[in-house]
Amino acid sequence: MKWKLQHYMALFASAVFGIFVGLGASVYAAREDDGESARLPLEDLRLFTEVVNRVKTAYVEPIDDATIFDNAINGILSGLDPHSAYLKPDAFKDLQINTSGEFGGLGIEVGMEDGFVKVVSPIDDTPAMRAGILAGDLIVKLDKKPVKGMTLMEAVKIMRGKPGTPIILTVVREGQNEPLEIRVVRDVIKVRSVKSKQLEPGYGYIRVAQFQVHTGRDLVKALQKLETEHGAMKGIVLDLRNNPGGVLQSAVDVADTFLTEGEIVYTKGRLPNSEVHYRATEKGTFSSLELVVMINGGSASASEIVAGALQDHRRALIVGEKSFGKGSVQTVAPLSTNDRALKLTTALYYTPNGRSIQAQGIEPDLVVERATVTRVSARSSIKEADLRRHLSNGSGEDDGTGDKAEEEQDLQATDYQLYTALNALKARTLLD
Repeated sequence: MKWKLQHYMALFASAVFGIFVGLGASVYAAREDDGESARLPLEDLRLFTEVVNRVKTAYVEPIDDATIFDNAINGILSGLDPHSAYLKPDAFKDLQINTSGEFGGLGIEVGMEDGFVKVVSPIDDTPAMRAGILAGDLIVKLDKKPVKGMTLMEAVKIMRGKPGTPIILTVVREGQNEPLEIRVVRDVIKVRSVKSKQLEPGYGYIRVAQFQVHTGRDLVKALQKLETEHGAMKGIVLDLRNNPGGVLQSAVDVADTFLTEGEIVYTKGRLPNSEVHYRATEKGTFSSLELVVMINGGSASASEIVAGALQDHRRALIVGEKSFGKGSVQTVAPLSTNDRALKLTTALYYTPNGRSIQAQGIEPDLVVERATVTRVSARSSIKEADLRRHLSNGSGEDDGTGDKAEEEQDLQATDYQLYTALNALKARTLLD
């Protein structure tokens, strides 16, 4: 047993040394600048091996070495931040699939908060969205099984499953006195990154649901399609609400579509190669379009990069609610064995003006909270146009308030934030 204990200690010491070397010389340089030595923490290693030994010999059930060390690695990562993780083969494969825009599950972007699964945002046109899951919901049980004590990957594995099978999510929601039980039926999730339509003549709407590899290209196609079908646009509402983020380069491409020059975003961390600057280019820019960008508490990461860049350059008016505040960069590094990877937070995002997004979010220029607008029932009244044999005005037209007024009222009732964003966009075009 003594030989095994020493063997484990030597292996662990080698592993720690390899991690430090892999992180680069800057780790040692930083310690030297602080007057600290770069020696390995031998007392901590002795404590670790003592714990391993006691677990192996005294735990009520036998545990193999692979499980012990997997749990140890999970413990290291789970103690850092909600976005760093140890990815086993299935989780690593899922991460690669997710960026392609098609995967199985419920259709929610999640993180961990206080040991529970927190919904960053539901994804458009998915079972979670249709079932009424909202950004900010805390999932405390999965099919009656408490989430507390699970890792995020374990919880995600339970939520995924065969399409057509149901799961009951027990959700704690702000403003609700009791937990809600919401039944969601799993499905194959196909995320369409970009959608577009005309709101009114001259005013377009583009919804970016998630930043995938080709989102920048798809955005340009959507803008061109609007102009082909409806003529030149005066302005665009870019809807990034409940967009959980995605591929960094796609966020840069989307911002670049509306900027001719200047910085879009930069990243900064401890390693020398973690400081990267992304700048706009003039080629292909839709610089003449007035722009309003919509965000809310479900807008995270890449969404915040776009909103922050356009806000700092005074290129767009930001409308809605304060964004999520996920301003950290995760680097996914494949490990040497068994198709596993390390997802590690290595840097922070900064807007062109040097604002950190992390835990701060983007403050909208015009705050518009989510609201329901109900039409007030007025008394029935008779107008001149209702009288029999009334005289026309000679133009052959009615009073002009018919269909358009109904459409405006419908938009106001169904999506007050979008209604306000459209009015703000029209005001901007009038001021130019």
